[in-house]
Amino acid sequence: MALLFGALNVLSFAPFFIWPLQVISASLMMLILVSHPEWNKKQQALLGLSYGFGSFVFGVCWLVIAMSRYGGMPYALSVIALALLAAFMAIFPALCFVAVHSLQSKWKTSDPITLLVLFPVSWTVFEFLRGHLFTGFPWLSIGYAHNVSPLVGFAPVVGVYGVGGIAMLTSACIALLFLRRSARSLGAIGLLLIVISGIGLQQLSWTEANGKPISVRLTQGNIDQGIKFTSSFLDETLAMYADLMTAQAADLIATPETALPLLLTELPSTYLPRLQDFASQTNSRIVIGVVSDDGRQQYSNSVIGLGDKQGTAYRYDKHHLVPFGEYVPFGFRWFVNMMQIPLGEYNNPGVVQPAMAVKDQWVMPNICYEDLFGEEIAQQLRAQAVTPQGAATILLNVSNLAWFGDLTAIPQHLQISQMRSLETGRPMLRSTNTGATAIIDARGQVVSQLPSLTRGTLAGQVQGMRGLTPYIRFGNWLWMVFAAMAMLGAYIVSQRQAKKTRT
Repeated sequence: MALLFGALNVLSFAPFFIWPLQVISASLMMLILVSHPEWNKKQQALLGLSYGFGSFVFGVCWLVIAMSRYGGMPYALSVIALALLAAFMAIFPALCFVAVHSLQSKWKTSDPITLLVLFPVSWTVFEFLRGHLFTGFPWLSIGYAHNVSPLVGFAPVVGVYGVGGIAMLTSACIALLFLRRSARSLGAIGLLLIVISGIGLQQLSWTEANGKPISVRLTQGNIDQGIKFTSSFLDETLAMYADLMTAQAADLIATPETALPLLLTELPSTYLPRLQDFASQTNSRIVIGVVSDDGRQQYSNSVIGLGDKQGTAYRYDKHHLVPFGEYVPFGFRWFVNMMQIPLGEYNNPGVVQPAMAVKDQWVMPNICYEDLFGEEIAQQLRAQAVTPQGAATILLNVSNLAWFGDLTAIPQHLQISQMRSLETGRPMLRSTNTGATAIIDARGQVVSQLPSLTRGTLAGQVQGMRGLTPYIRFGNWLWMVFAAMAMLGAYIVSQRQAKKTRT
Protein backbone atom coordinates (compact mmCIF):
# COMPACT_ATOMS: atom_id res chain seq x y z
CA MET A 1 0.00 0.00 0.00
CA ALA A 2 2.81 2.41 0.83
CA LEU A 3 4.43 1.71 -2.54
CA LEU A 4 1.13 2.45 -4.26
CA PHE A 5 0.57 5.64 -2.28
CA GLY A 6 4.06 6.82 -3.23
CA ALA A 7 3.42 6.15 -6.91
CA LEU A 8 0.08 7.98 -6.79
CA ASN A 9 1.82 10.93 -5.15
CA VAL A 10 3.58 11.62 -8.48
CA LEU A 11 0.20 12.56 -10.00
CA SER A 12 0.03 15.56 -7.65
CA PHE A 13 2.86 17.24 -9.57
CA ALA A 14 2.96 18.67 -13.10
CA PRO A 15 1.73 17.84 -15.68
CA PHE A 16 -1.15 16.20 -13.77
CA PHE A 17 -1.68 18.80 -10.99
CA ILE A 18 -3.92 16.51 -8.89
CA TRP A 19 -2.55 18.08 -5.71
CA PRO A 20 -5.20 16.56 -3.38
CA LEU A 21 -3.55 13.17 -4.02
CA GLN A 22 -0.47 14.38 -2.13
CA VAL A 23 -2.54 15.34 0.89
CA ILE A 24 -4.64 12.17 0.78
CA SER A 25 -1.70 9.78 0.28
CA ALA A 26 0.17 11.35 3.20
CA SER A 27 -2.96 11.13 5.39
CA LEU A 28 -3.28 7.43 4.60
CA MET A 29 0.39 6.89 5.45
CA MET A 30 -0.12 8.60 8.81
CA LEU A 31 -3.18 6.46 9.53
CA ILE A 32 -1.14 3.32 8.80
CA LEU A 33 1.56 4.62 11.12
CA VAL A 34 -0.88 5.35 13.96
CA SER A 35 -2.73 2.06 13.61
CA HIS A 36 0.44 0.00 14.12
CA PRO A 37 2.14 1.34 17.28
CA GLU A 38 3.61 -2.13 17.89
CA TRP A 39 5.87 -1.94 14.83
CA ASN A 40 9.60 -1.67 15.47
CA LYS A 41 12.06 0.69 13.77
CA LYS A 42 12.81 -1.77 10.98
CA GLN A 43 9.15 -2.08 10.05
CA GLN A 44 8.64 1.68 10.20
CA ALA A 45 11.71 2.22 8.00
CA LEU A 46 10.42 -0.29 5.44
CA LEU A 47 7.12 1.60 5.32
CA GLY A 48 8.86 4.91 4.61
CA LEU A 49 11.27 3.29 2.16
CA SER A 50 8.37 1.80 0.18
CA TYR A 51 6.52 5.12 0.02
CA GLY A 52 9.63 7.01 -1.07
CA PHE A 53 10.68 4.41 -3.63
CA GLY A 54 7.25 4.43 -5.26
CA SER A 55 7.35 8.20 -5.56
CA PHE A 56 10.90 8.60 -6.85
CA VAL A 57 11.12 5.67 -9.25
CA PHE A 58 8.06 6.93 -11.14
CA GLY A 59 8.70 10.63 -10.56
CA VAL A 60 12.18 10.75 -12.12
CA CYS A 61 11.92 7.86 -14.60
CA TRP A 62 13.01 10.32 -17.32
CA LEU A 63 16.59 9.89 -16.09
CA VAL A 64 16.65 6.57 -17.96
CA ILE A 65 16.45 8.52 -21.25
CA ALA A 66 19.54 10.58 -20.36
CA MET A 67 21.55 7.53 -19.36
CA SER A 68 20.54 5.15 -22.15
CA ARG A 69 19.51 7.18 -25.22
CA TYR A 70 22.07 9.98 -24.88
CA GLY A 71 24.60 8.59 -22.42
CA GLY A 72 25.12 5.31 -24.24
CA MET A 73 24.57 3.21 -21.12
CA PRO A 74 22.88 -0.18 -21.64
CA TYR A 75 19.16 0.18 -21.02
CA ALA A 76 19.03 -2.53 -18.36
CA LEU A 77 21.87 -0.91 -16.45
CA SER A 78 20.21 2.51 -16.67
CA VAL A 79 17.02 1.06 -15.15
CA ILE A 80 19.10 -0.44 -12.34
CA ALA A 81 20.80 2.93 -11.82
CA LEU A 82 17.37 4.62 -11.60
CA ALA A 83 16.21 2.05 -9.05
CA LEU A 84 19.34 2.58 -6.97
CA LEU A 85 18.89 6.36 -7.05
CA ALA A 86 15.22 6.01 -6.08
CA ALA A 87 16.20 3.67 -3.25
CA PHE A 88 18.79 6.16 -2.01
CA MET A 89 16.30 9.05 -2.13
CA ALA A 90 13.77 6.86 -0.31
CA ILE A 91 16.15 6.60 2.63
CA PHE A 92 15.08 10.09 3.69
CA PRO A 93 11.35 9.23 4.08
CA ALA A 94 12.47 6.04 5.85
CA LEU A 95 14.55 8.08 8.30
CA CYS A 96 11.53 10.29 8.90
CA PHE A 97 9.47 7.27 9.98
CA VAL A 98 12.30 5.98 12.17
CA ALA A 99 12.75 9.40 13.79
CA VAL A 100 9.04 9.61 14.63
CA HIS A 101 9.13 6.11 16.15
CA SER A 102 12.28 6.91 18.14
CA LEU A 103 10.91 10.16 19.55
CA GLN A 104 7.67 8.47 20.55
CA SER A 105 9.60 5.76 22.38
CA LYS A 106 11.91 8.25 24.06
CA TRP A 107 9.06 10.50 25.12
CA LYS A 108 7.04 7.45 26.22
CA THR A 109 3.90 8.54 24.40
CA SER A 110 1.57 6.82 21.97
CA ASP A 111 -0.88 9.68 21.71
CA PRO A 112 -1.87 10.05 18.04
CA ILE A 113 -2.11 13.84 18.30
CA THR A 114 1.53 14.06 19.38
CA LEU A 115 2.51 11.67 16.60
CA LEU A 116 0.73 13.77 14.00
CA VAL A 117 2.73 16.80 15.09
CA LEU A 118 5.99 14.87 14.96
CA PHE A 119 5.40 13.51 11.46
CA PRO A 120 5.08 16.83 9.53
CA VAL A 121 8.09 18.30 11.33
CA SER A 122 10.25 15.22 10.79
CA TRP A 123 9.21 14.97 7.15
CA THR A 124 10.13 18.60 6.49
CA VAL A 125 13.51 18.26 8.18
CA PHE A 126 14.48 15.15 6.22
CA GLU A 127 13.17 16.59 2.96
CA PHE A 128 15.36 19.62 3.62
CA LEU A 129 18.33 17.31 4.19
CA ARG A 130 17.58 15.51 0.91
CA GLY A 131 17.77 18.87 -0.82
CA HIS A 132 21.19 19.69 0.65
CA LEU A 133 23.28 16.62 1.44
CA PHE A 134 25.71 15.55 -1.31
CA THR A 135 24.83 18.79 -3.22
CA GLY A 136 21.14 17.96 -2.84
CA PHE A 137 18.40 16.48 -5.00
CA PRO A 138 15.21 18.40 -4.10
CA TRP A 139 13.22 17.24 -7.13
CA LEU A 140 9.65 16.23 -6.15
CA SER A 141 9.73 18.11 -2.85
CA ILE A 142 6.07 17.98 -1.94
CA GLY A 143 5.71 21.76 -1.67
CA TYR A 144 5.94 22.00 -5.48
CA ALA A 145 2.63 20.16 -5.81
CA HIS A 146 0.89 23.11 -4.14
CA ASN A 147 1.64 25.97 -6.50
CA VAL A 148 -2.02 25.65 -7.54
CA SER A 149 -3.54 24.74 -4.15
CA PRO A 150 -4.83 26.97 -1.31
CA LEU A 151 -1.41 26.58 0.34
CA VAL A 152 0.30 28.65 -2.36
CA GLY A 153 -0.01 31.79 -0.22
CA PHE A 154 2.57 30.40 2.21
CA ALA A 155 5.32 30.23 -0.48
CA PRO A 156 6.62 33.84 -0.16
CA VAL A 157 6.76 33.39 3.62
CA VAL A 158 8.30 29.98 4.24
CA GLY A 159 9.41 28.73 0.79
CA VAL A 160 8.90 25.33 -0.76
CA TYR A 161 10.04 23.34 2.30
CA GLY A 162 7.73 25.30 4.56
CA VAL A 163 4.84 24.75 2.14
CA GLY A 164 5.66 21.04 2.20
CA GLY A 165 5.57 21.03 6.00
CA ILE A 166 2.20 22.80 6.01
CA ALA A 167 0.92 20.30 3.43
CA MET A 168 1.93 17.47 5.77
CA LEU A 169 0.24 19.28 8.67
CA THR A 170 -2.89 19.47 6.52
CA SER A 171 -2.66 15.71 6.00
CA ALA A 172 -2.30 15.25 9.76
CA CYS A 173 -5.46 17.29 10.39
CA ILE A 174 -7.36 15.11 7.90
CA ALA A 175 -6.01 11.98 9.58
CA LEU A 176 -7.28 13.26 12.94
CA LEU A 177 -10.80 13.35 11.52
CA PHE A 178 -10.69 9.54 11.19
CA LEU A 179 -8.87 8.65 14.39
CA ARG A 180 -11.21 9.36 17.28
CA ARG A 181 -14.16 11.57 18.04
CA SER A 182 -12.35 13.65 20.68
CA ALA A 183 -9.75 14.67 18.09
CA ARG A 184 -12.11 15.43 15.22
CA SER A 185 -12.82 19.00 16.30
CA LEU A 186 -9.08 19.67 16.63
CA GLY A 187 -8.46 18.30 13.15
CA ALA A 188 -11.32 20.27 11.63
CA ILE A 189 -10.23 23.53 13.28
CA GLY A 190 -6.64 23.01 12.20
CA LEU A 191 -7.67 22.25 8.62
CA LEU A 192 -9.90 25.32 8.49
CA LEU A 193 -7.17 27.62 9.86
CA ILE A 194 -4.61 26.36 7.36
CA VAL A 195 -6.90 26.86 4.38
CA ILE A 196 -8.08 30.32 5.53
CA SER A 197 -4.48 31.42 6.23
CA GLY A 198 -3.31 30.19 2.84
CA ILE A 199 -6.08 31.98 0.99
CA GLY A 200 -5.59 35.12 3.07
CA LEU A 201 -1.86 35.26 2.36
CA GLN A 202 -2.59 35.09 -1.37
CA GLN A 203 -4.23 38.51 -1.09
CA LEU A 204 -0.98 40.13 0.07
CA SER A 205 1.51 41.70 -2.35
CA TRP A 206 5.03 41.45 -0.99
CA THR A 207 6.66 43.22 -3.95
CA GLU A 208 5.79 46.16 -6.21
CA ALA A 209 6.44 47.19 -9.78
CA ASN A 210 9.87 48.57 -10.57
CA GLY A 211 10.28 50.96 -13.53
CA LYS A 212 8.70 50.18 -16.87
CA PRO A 213 8.10 46.74 -18.41
CA ILE A 214 10.74 45.45 -20.82
CA SER A 215 10.25 43.53 -24.05
CA VAL A 216 11.70 40.02 -24.16
CA ARG A 217 12.33 37.36 -26.80
CA LEU A 218 13.11 33.87 -25.53
CA THR A 219 14.52 31.40 -28.04
CA GLN A 220 13.94 27.64 -28.20
CA GLY A 221 16.17 25.78 -30.67
CA ASN A 222 14.70 22.28 -30.21
CA ILE A 223 17.99 20.54 -31.05
CA ASP A 224 18.08 16.82 -30.35
CA GLN A 225 20.74 16.01 -27.80
CA GLY A 226 21.99 13.14 -29.92
CA ILE A 227 23.24 15.48 -32.67
CA LYS A 228 23.90 18.65 -30.70
CA PHE A 229 27.67 18.12 -30.42
CA THR A 230 28.27 16.47 -33.79
CA SER A 231 30.69 18.42 -35.97
CA SER A 232 28.43 18.23 -39.04
CA PHE A 233 25.67 20.07 -37.19
CA LEU A 234 27.72 22.88 -35.59
CA ASP A 235 27.48 25.40 -38.43
CA GLU A 236 23.74 24.85 -38.72
CA THR A 237 23.29 25.40 -34.97
CA LEU A 238 25.32 28.62 -34.94
CA ALA A 239 23.43 29.99 -37.94
CA MET A 240 20.05 29.00 -36.53
CA TYR A 241 20.60 30.73 -33.19
CA ALA A 242 22.09 33.81 -34.88
CA ASP A 243 18.93 34.05 -36.99
CA LEU A 244 16.66 33.62 -33.96
CA MET A 245 18.55 36.25 -31.97
CA THR A 246 18.68 38.87 -34.72
CA ALA A 247 15.22 38.33 -36.24
CA GLN A 248 13.77 41.19 -34.19
CA ALA A 249 14.96 43.66 -31.58
CA ALA A 250 13.94 43.40 -27.92
CA ASP A 251 15.17 44.78 -24.62
CA LEU A 252 16.24 41.27 -23.63
CA ILE A 253 16.93 38.34 -25.97
CA ALA A 254 17.88 35.02 -24.36
CA THR A 255 19.09 31.64 -25.60
CA PRO A 256 19.07 28.29 -23.74
CA GLU A 257 21.83 26.70 -21.68
CA THR A 258 24.86 25.83 -23.88
CA ALA A 259 22.92 26.99 -26.93
CA LEU A 260 26.23 27.33 -28.77
CA PRO A 261 27.83 23.86 -28.72
CA LEU A 262 31.41 25.17 -28.86
CA LEU A 263 33.73 26.61 -26.27
CA LEU A 264 33.61 30.38 -26.15
CA THR A 265 37.19 30.51 -27.43
CA GLU A 266 36.32 28.24 -30.38
CA LEU A 267 33.54 30.38 -31.85
CA PRO A 268 34.21 31.93 -35.27
CA SER A 269 35.97 35.25 -34.84
CA THR A 270 33.11 37.21 -36.42
CA TYR A 271 30.24 35.49 -34.60
CA LEU A 272 30.02 37.44 -31.34
CA PRO A 273 31.03 40.81 -32.89
CA ARG A 274 28.12 40.48 -35.35
CA LEU A 275 25.70 39.85 -32.49
CA GLN A 276 27.23 42.71 -30.51
CA ASP A 277 26.72 45.08 -33.45
CA PHE A 278 23.06 44.06 -33.74
CA ALA A 279 22.54 44.52 -30.00
CA SER A 280 24.19 47.94 -29.97
CA GLN A 281 22.29 49.19 -33.02
CA THR A 282 18.90 48.03 -31.69
CA ASN A 283 19.56 48.79 -27.99
CA SER A 284 19.02 45.13 -27.14
CA ARG A 285 20.70 42.97 -24.51
CA ILE A 286 21.49 39.42 -25.63
CA VAL A 287 22.10 36.56 -23.20
CA ILE A 288 23.85 33.52 -24.72
CA GLY A 289 24.36 30.12 -23.13
CA VAL A 290 27.87 28.84 -23.81
CA VAL A 291 30.74 26.96 -22.15
CA SER A 292 33.56 29.30 -21.13
CA ASP A 293 37.19 28.17 -21.38
CA ASP A 294 39.42 29.89 -18.84
CA GLY A 295 42.59 28.02 -19.79
CA ARG A 296 44.41 25.09 -18.18
CA GLN A 297 41.35 22.89 -18.81
CA GLN A 298 39.21 25.11 -16.62
CA TYR A 299 35.62 25.30 -17.91
CA SER A 300 32.42 26.98 -16.75
CA ASN A 301 28.81 26.53 -17.75
CA SER A 302 28.07 30.19 -18.46
CA VAL A 303 25.79 32.79 -19.91
CA ILE A 304 27.34 35.88 -21.42
CA GLY A 305 25.62 39.21 -21.98
CA LEU A 306 26.12 41.39 -25.07
CA GLY A 307 24.82 44.82 -25.95
CA ASP A 308 26.15 47.19 -23.32
CA LYS A 309 27.08 50.36 -25.22
CA GLN A 310 30.02 50.93 -22.89
CA GLY A 311 31.41 47.60 -24.07
CA THR A 312 31.15 46.00 -20.63
CA ALA A 313 30.70 42.25 -21.01
CA TYR A 314 28.44 40.38 -18.61
CA ARG A 315 29.07 36.82 -17.52
CA TYR A 316 27.33 34.50 -15.10
CA ASP A 317 28.74 31.05 -14.28
CA LYS A 318 26.72 28.13 -13.00
CA HIS A 319 27.64 27.38 -9.40
CA HIS A 320 25.33 24.53 -8.33
CA LEU A 321 26.63 21.70 -10.46
CA VAL A 322 24.81 18.46 -11.33
CA PRO A 323 26.50 15.31 -10.04
CA PHE A 324 27.63 13.02 -12.90
CA GLY A 325 26.56 15.60 -15.50
CA GLU A 326 28.80 18.54 -14.55
CA TYR A 327 31.17 17.10 -11.99
CA VAL A 328 32.16 13.61 -10.95
CA PRO A 329 31.59 12.68 -7.28
CA PHE A 330 34.51 11.00 -5.58
CA GLY A 331 34.67 7.29 -6.38
CA PHE A 332 32.25 7.39 -9.33
CA ARG A 333 34.57 8.00 -12.27
CA TRP A 334 33.92 4.42 -13.45
CA PHE A 335 30.19 5.15 -13.68
CA VAL A 336 30.68 8.34 -15.71
CA ASN A 337 33.09 6.55 -18.04
CA MET A 338 30.21 4.27 -19.06
CA MET A 339 28.38 7.28 -20.54
CA GLN A 340 29.54 9.34 -23.52
CA ILE A 341 28.50 12.77 -22.20
CA PRO A 342 30.87 15.62 -23.18
CA LEU A 343 32.12 18.38 -20.87
CA GLY A 344 31.61 16.46 -17.66
CA GLU A 345 33.29 18.78 -15.12
CA TYR A 346 32.97 22.54 -14.55
CA ASN A 347 34.28 25.19 -12.16
CA ASN A 348 32.23 26.51 -9.25
CA PRO A 349 32.43 30.33 -8.93
CA GLY A 350 30.32 30.63 -5.74
CA VAL A 351 26.66 31.46 -5.15
CA VAL A 352 26.54 35.27 -5.10
CA GLN A 353 27.10 36.88 -8.50
CA PRO A 354 25.94 40.23 -9.94
CA ALA A 355 22.77 40.77 -11.95
CA MET A 356 22.69 42.23 -15.46
CA ALA A 357 21.21 45.65 -16.20
CA VAL A 358 18.44 45.79 -18.84
CA LYS A 359 17.01 49.34 -19.01
CA ASP A 360 15.13 49.92 -15.73
CA GLN A 361 15.48 46.30 -14.66
CA TRP A 362 18.15 44.02 -13.21
CA VAL A 363 18.05 40.46 -14.53
CA MET A 364 19.46 37.59 -12.44
CA PRO A 365 20.23 34.42 -14.44
CA ASN A 366 20.33 30.88 -13.17
CA ILE A 367 21.22 27.85 -15.24
CA CYS A 368 19.01 24.75 -15.49
CA TYR A 369 19.28 22.75 -12.25
CA GLU A 370 20.04 25.84 -10.15
CA ASP A 371 16.44 26.98 -9.88
CA LEU A 372 15.73 23.91 -7.75
CA PHE A 373 17.55 25.68 -4.93
CA GLY A 374 15.30 28.53 -3.88
CA GLU A 375 17.37 29.35 -0.81
CA GLU A 376 20.37 30.13 -3.05
CA ILE A 377 18.32 32.46 -5.26
CA ALA A 378 17.00 34.13 -2.09
CA GLN A 379 20.59 34.43 -0.85
CA GLN A 380 21.61 36.17 -4.08
CA LEU A 381 18.72 38.63 -3.87
CA ARG A 382 19.41 39.29 -0.18
CA ALA A 383 23.07 40.04 -0.93
CA GLN A 384 22.16 42.30 -3.87
CA ALA A 385 19.60 44.22 -1.77
CA VAL A 386 22.36 46.04 0.14
CA THR A 387 24.13 47.20 -3.06
CA PRO A 388 23.38 50.58 -4.70
CA GLN A 389 21.31 49.05 -7.53
CA GLY A 390 19.34 46.81 -5.17
CA ALA A 391 18.11 43.25 -5.68
CA ALA A 392 17.44 41.88 -9.14
CA THR A 393 13.91 42.56 -10.37
CA ILE A 394 13.57 39.71 -12.90
CA LEU A 395 14.77 36.10 -12.78
CA LEU A 396 15.97 34.25 -15.89
CA ASN A 397 16.41 30.51 -16.19
CA VAL A 398 18.23 29.05 -19.20
CA SER A 399 17.98 25.27 -19.50
CA ASN A 400 18.57 22.28 -21.72
CA LEU A 401 16.24 19.42 -20.84
CA ALA A 402 16.71 17.63 -24.15
CA TRP A 403 18.60 14.98 -22.16
CA PHE A 404 15.29 13.79 -20.70
CA GLY A 405 13.10 13.43 -23.78
CA ASP A 406 9.42 14.30 -23.75
CA LEU A 407 8.39 12.77 -20.41
CA THR A 408 7.46 14.70 -17.25
CA ALA A 409 10.81 16.45 -16.65
CA ILE A 410 9.83 19.50 -18.73
CA PRO A 411 6.52 20.32 -16.97
CA GLN A 412 8.02 19.44 -13.58
CA HIS A 413 10.86 21.91 -14.15
CA LEU A 414 8.39 24.60 -15.21
CA GLN A 415 6.50 24.03 -11.96
CA ILE A 416 9.74 24.47 -10.03
CA SER A 417 10.34 27.83 -11.74
CA GLN A 418 6.82 28.89 -10.80
CA MET A 419 7.65 28.22 -7.15
CA ARG A 420 10.74 30.46 -7.43
CA SER A 421 8.50 33.28 -8.67
CA LEU A 422 6.12 32.71 -5.76
CA GLU A 423 8.94 32.68 -3.20
CA THR A 424 10.60 35.86 -4.47
CA GLY A 425 7.65 37.86 -5.82
CA ARG A 426 9.47 38.25 -9.12
CA PRO A 427 8.75 37.17 -12.69
CA MET A 428 10.75 34.25 -14.08
CA LEU A 429 11.74 34.01 -17.74
CA ARG A 430 12.66 30.60 -19.16
CA SER A 431 14.64 30.06 -22.37
CA THR A 432 15.09 26.36 -23.03
CA ASN A 433 16.23 24.04 -25.81
CA THR A 434 13.17 21.79 -25.98
CA GLY A 435 10.82 23.28 -23.35
CA ALA A 436 9.33 24.71 -21.35
CA THR A 437 10.19 28.16 -22.72
CA ALA A 438 7.82 30.44 -20.83
CA ILE A 439 7.10 33.78 -19.19
CA ILE A 440 5.97 33.46 -15.55
CA ASP A 441 4.61 36.47 -13.68
CA ALA A 442 5.42 37.49 -10.11
CA ARG A 443 2.52 35.40 -8.76
CA GLY A 444 3.77 32.20 -10.34
CA GLN A 445 1.29 32.15 -13.21
CA VAL A 446 2.42 31.10 -16.69
CA VAL A 447 1.58 34.10 -18.88
CA SER A 448 2.71 32.57 -22.17
CA GLN A 449 4.59 29.47 -23.27
CA LEU A 450 6.00 27.91 -26.42
CA PRO A 451 4.89 24.37 -27.22
CA SER A 452 7.54 21.87 -26.16
CA LEU A 453 9.69 20.15 -28.79
CA THR A 454 9.23 22.97 -31.32
CA ARG A 455 11.60 25.61 -32.66
CA GLY A 456 10.69 29.24 -32.24
CA THR A 457 10.82 32.44 -30.22
CA LEU A 458 8.51 33.56 -27.42
CA ALA A 459 7.98 37.34 -27.33
CA GLY A 460 6.29 39.34 -24.58
CA GLN A 461 6.40 42.16 -22.06
CA VAL A 462 7.65 41.63 -18.50
CA GLN A 463 7.26 43.90 -15.50
CA GLY A 464 10.14 43.76 -13.02
CA MET A 465 9.36 43.79 -9.30
CA ARG A 466 11.21 45.23 -6.32
CA GLY A 467 10.92 44.51 -2.63
CA LEU A 468 11.79 41.56 -0.42
CA THR A 469 9.43 38.77 0.54
CA PRO A 470 9.82 37.20 4.01
CA TYR A 471 11.45 34.20 2.34
CA ILE A 472 14.11 36.40 0.72
CA ARG A 473 14.78 38.10 4.06
CA PHE A 474 14.92 35.02 6.25
CA GLY A 475 15.33 32.05 3.91
CA ASN A 476 14.44 28.75 5.59
CA TRP A 477 14.80 30.10 9.12
CA LEU A 478 11.11 30.93 9.51
CA TRP A 479 9.83 27.40 9.00
CA MET A 480 12.72 26.03 11.06
CA VAL A 481 11.67 28.22 14.01
CA PHE A 482 8.04 27.14 13.63
CA ALA A 483 9.14 23.50 13.45
CA ALA A 484 11.24 23.84 16.61
CA MET A 485 8.30 25.45 18.46
CA ALA A 486 5.98 22.65 17.33
CA MET A 487 8.43 20.01 18.53
CA LEU A 488 8.78 21.77 21.89
CA GLY A 489 5.01 21.96 22.25
CA ALA A 490 4.60 18.28 21.39
CA TYR A 491 7.28 17.36 23.92
CA ILE A 492 5.65 19.36 26.71
CA VAL A 493 2.23 17.84 25.99
CA SER A 494 3.67 14.31 25.86
CA GLN A 495 5.45 14.75 29.20
CA ARG A 496 2.32 16.07 30.88
CA GLN A 497 0.36 13.11 29.59
CA ALA A 498 3.07 10.72 30.70
CA LYS A 499 3.01 12.30 34.17
CA LYS A 500 -0.78 11.94 34.40
CA THR A 501 -0.47 8.28 33.38
CA ARG A 502 2.09 7.60 36.13
CA THR A 503 -0.03 9.25 38.77
